Order: sequence, then structure tokens, then C-alpha cells
Amino acid sequence: MAAAAAGIGLALCTPPLIAQQADDDPELPADEGFSLMREGARLILRGLVSELEPALEEMQDFADEVEPALRAFTEEMGPALARLMSLIDEIGYYQPPEILPNGDIIIRRRGDAPPYVAPAPEDGPDTPGDEIEL
Repeated sequence: MAAAAAGIGLALCTPPLIAQQADDDPELPADEGFSLMREGARLILRGLVSELEPALEEMQDFADEVEPALRAFTEEMGPALARLMSLIDEIGYYQPPEILPNGDIIIRRRGDAPPYVAPAPEDGPDTPGDEIEL
């Protein structure tokens, strides 16, 4: 990565020098100065891509490895997390989760948070406390 930083630094300094050389040298056409800058930029970008390519391949391998677990987690926990988020008015009003010795997880509301206002109950047959008329 240090080589990339050095290359970028060189690239930032080189174009003005090339442009100045094109202005000073009557035998060097102005178009050639810009083509040299373009070629220098192309070489720098090619070098950056070649340095980043192994890291990108590792990242793709990691994503391929983790994808099935993330998909399963989303399918299993997605509805529960959506329900939890519907109950939380503002995540910043809560302390980090605490795991009790028996495995229960408690999410406490911070003491400086405003009073909690419960969301309106959802309409539907599965809502607890609803009476069914026969």
C-alpha cells in the first residue's frame, strides 16, 4: 500500500511538471504533454488495481463463505428483529443488551430517556387480548 501512496504522490506532482515542460519546450506539442499525463494516470490506476485485486478476491471469498449463514440468520431472526424494532421508539434511549446468568437478555431503557409511549396495538387475529365473538 505504501507503493500506491508513493505512486499517487508522484502522480500529483508529475502532471504540472509535464504541462510546464510542454509550455517551455517549443518542440514538444501541448497535446503530447496531456497524453503523457493521461498515460501516467493510466499506469497509476493499473498499479492500484493490481495491488487491490488480491484483497478484493479475499473479500469475495469471505462473502461467499458467509452468505449461507447470513441468509439463514435473516430467515430465522428477521421477523423477531422486526418485531423488536417496532417496539423500540429510539435505539439511543436504550443501554447495550445485558445477558443474565440464566441466558435471558435484557435491554434496559436509559435513565435520561424520555418516558416510553407504547405503540398502538396491531390489528389482526393473532393480537393478544383480542376477543373472538362466536
